[in-house]
Amino acid sequence: MFLKSTVLCVSRMEADLSGFNIDAPRWDQCTFLGRVKHFFNVTDPRTVLVPEWELDWAKVLVEKSRMGTVPPGTQVEQLLYAKKLYDSAFHPDTGDKMNVIGRMSFQVPGGMIITGFMLQFYRTIPAVIFWQWVNQSFNALVNYTNRNAASPTSVRQMAVSYITATTAAVTTAVGMNMLTKRAPPLVGRWVPFAAVAAANCVNIPMMRQQELIQGICVKDRNHSEIGHSRRAAAIGITQVVISRITMAAPGMILLPVVMERLEKLRCMKRIRVLHAPLQVLLSGCFLIFMVPVACGLFPQTWYQLFIPHLVLLSTLSLVSLTCLVSQRREGGAGREASVQGQVPVSLNSGPLDPSELPVSYLEPELQDTIKAKCGEPVPYVYFNKGL
Repeated sequence: MFLKSTVLCVSRMEADLSGFNIDAPRWDQCTFLGRVKHFFNVTDPRTVLVPEWELDWAKVLVEKSRMGTVPPGTQVEQLLYAKKLYDSAFHPDTGDKMNVIGRMSFQVPGGMIITGFMLQFYRTIPAVIFWQWVNQSFNALVNYTNRNAASPTSVRQMAVSYITATTAAVTTAVGMNMLTKRAPPLVGRWVPFAAVAAANCVNIPMMRQQELIQGICVKDRNHSEIGHSRRAAAIGITQVVISRITMAAPGMILLPVVMERLEKLRCMKRIRVLHAPLQVLLSGCFLIFMVPVACGLFPQTWYQLFIPHLVLLSTLSLVSLTCLVSQRREGGAGREASVQGQVPVSLNSGPLDPSELPVSYLEPELQDTIKAKCGEPVPYVYFNKGL
């Protein structure tokens, strides 16, 4: 009986592997929970420690799987692990290996150190300036690493966005520090979050301003390029700004409340040297959950997005984005097939689609171009909103 079960299991695995689509999502990307599970997998901080040779192996295996030439003896688990490493370390547009610090999988170890020290050293002006500068340097590198590669950014644009965001963060932090001197101590502890939120509203749009000026590449269902849209770029950038602020909010809002209470304890007053390490540790606990939650806040793959209203107030030099988004999910057959609900094996699902937008929302001239180019009605276009 055991031998029969083993044979059935092996033959099932072979059948699954023959129809394995490595780009199909393991979890339903139409749901928030499915997206969170996906990003828990992709942003796993342990992948930062994976050696270079193993990342290269993962890329080779993923590319071979896409071409249908999986080496004999390869197991589904190996393909899933290779895809996890590939998604965590290689850019989705170019396939190039990303720098370690700029990867989303480095958000927890990098972010917890910076956040912890920002929350600890918020009282003196020099400390505020230094840690806001460190944070914006880190953010600029992350934004550049995860940019939409189809819209190149010049060195001058990167420098301007970096300086502008750093100035905004420092000005906000220093200004609010001065304004809150007479306020309750807890209010002063929230100043770093206000500075981070203000800087994100500047840094990301400025770093990706080329997309707002020239538009972002949009494609049809068959992944053929059909034009560039500034409106699609504005939506993608707005969602990224909201996601980044959401990522930082719980830790930077709740942790000051916790520390305000803990520091009143007699034992905590005796070990002040441990206050900073404790804040770093607690920041990491928040970020472990908030990084995948924030990344999965807006659908990025296998979803239908309907936008009836969008309020966008922006300039091309200093952009402030506000968005009212209503989502309508539409089901679709063949989008996800799995072994025990997790292993994708459907050949009908095709590669992962980026963000989807109704053609009716695009610029009128782009709508005319699409009609002339495609001939038949194209209800939706697709684009990579970035992270």
